[in-house]
Amino acid sequence: MARWRRAFLLLNSLSVLLLILLCAFILPFSTCPHGKDICFASYYGDHMVLQKSPERSILWGYGSPEGGLVTVYLSGPMKHKSSPAPVKKGIWRVTLDPIEAGGPYNVTAVLQNSSTTVTDDNVTVVVQNSSTTITDVLFGDIWLCGGQSNMYFKTSQIFNASEELAIASEYPHVRTFMVALETSDTERTDLIRVSLPWSVPEASGLSEFSALCWLFGRYLYKKLNYPIGLVESCWGGSPIEAWSSSRALQQCGLDQNGKKKQFCSHCENSVLWNAMIHPLLNMTIKGSLWYQGEKNTNYHQNKYNCSFPAMIDDWRMAFHLGSGGQTAMDFPFGFVQLSTSIKGSTDNGFPNIRWHQTADKGFVPNSRLQRTFMAVAMDLPDENSPYGTIHPRDKQDVAYRLTLGAQAVAYNEKDVAFLGPFPKQILSSPIYLNLTYDQAIAAKPSKDLFEICCSQPQTPCEFQSLWIPVSIIQWSTTSILISANVCKPTTEVAALRYAWKDWPCDFKSCPVYGANTTLPAPPFIIHRNQANGNSYLSWNDTFL
Repeated sequence: MARWRRAFLLLNSLSVLLLILLCAFILPFSTCPHGKDICFASYYGDHMVLQKSPERSILWGYGSPEGGLVTVYLSGPMKHKSSPAPVKKGIWRVTLDPIEAGGPYNVTAVLQNSSTTVTDDNVTVVVQNSSTTITDVLFGDIWLCGGQSNMYFKTSQIFNASEELAIASEYPHVRTFMVALETSDTERTDLIRVSLPWSVPEASGLSEFSALCWLFGRYLYKKLNYPIGLVESCWGGSPIEAWSSSRALQQCGLDQNGKKKQFCSHCENSVLWNAMIHPLLNMTIKGSLWYQGEKNTNYHQNKYNCSFPAMIDDWRMAFHLGSGGQTAMDFPFGFVQLSTSIKGSTDNGFPNIRWHQTADKGFVPNSRLQRTFMAVAMDLPDENSPYGTIHPRDKQDVAYRLTLGAQAVAYNEKDVAFLGPFPKQILSSPIYLNLTYDQAIAAKPSKDLFEICCSQPQTPCEFQSLWIPVSIIQWSTTSILISANVCKPTTEVAALRYAWKDWPCDFKSCPVYGANTTLPAPPFIIHRNQANGNSYLSWNDTFL
């Protein structure tokens, strides 16, 4: 798998770069409003956040005439002047030097245009300057928030919304920007529309912004104490295929599906990538958050273990190349493992997608999903949500769990526990299974969240196989003993799974949590004949 990933990155890097350059300089471009000679692209504006050092921020926009030279000036805590960059095919682009976190700055782009007049007696050179300025600009970390309706879920809709909105003004260095809902059949150079321009948080504007994105940014700011920029680009009811480029879809055999055959305009292949992600590639970012997968519980569900990692790989490559190498090639990518939908449902769509979100490993980061972090949310249901049970109002706990992952993975903070307990060893006897976890656990009784599959030796168990609920018999600080005496004499326990339900438990009431972290154990499925091939898990027989 690692060789496949390296090959994918190497084979596609040149083609991605060429496509990005084509889209930036050949596709039809916008012009500046009101007859201006120079302007910034759509997602630059007053109150924005630019990526701080050690990365270098990219500024770009439109200019006229062709060949005019654009220089960018920063004035604020420090002064900076960029090297001049020419206008090519109506577009200029400048890469700033690394700027430390802070501000505010005024950022001015100056277009110098020289015209020459030749007469019999002399040569006259006329230099004309045009400029445009954005103000109150901060340097910090940029996080892109994408996905479907649970990422789109507004701050005004969460538990304790009024209290959250009331304190918004206490966080003036956490800035927000929202991409408008648009689709496109081709990759766009710039955004078609902006829903919310860069803003200093206040109640009326923040009420419409993504709750999860905002809470993550606010919690992260309290840890880092420097500016955070949040870019929301998400659409309810959208499948992953809409957010993926054709390159990523090809990796999973999905590139020919969804072409004008979908049941909604924003569900077709690549239409949201084209309109709502591709225009942002020139932006230098720190990382990305993702909350999506509900739509894929009944659409290409069995492909999600490919389509999700492929999208992450492709985003990383495209942002790296689009920013001229400033966005990290492996920028941190955090996501929410699906919460719940229907209490009592026996449909396997949600648990199957949860598993596929980890590339069928059960945890992240792993060999297929490196530099990723995950917030488990299956224990945060909301039976009384007025927005439907698929939309839980508790986004605070989800954001807190994501923040822990960001601290550990994105910011390399040591001793930050961000993973729930996961089995590292299974000892099997004819009547018991003994699970040893990789950390101290807090457990309680359960009659049905652990399930075993009985099968003939070497016969694999599938999602649709017969799974038999078994009880927790006892537990210690690091292990759980469960009953296993339900298999017929001619069969054996071939697989074990945990929390394989749409709605596994009530609020924060699943049977296994980290004793020191209160983080839930994630769902898993472990096959006896595959376990010993893993570096992180062993399954051995014992007759003690």
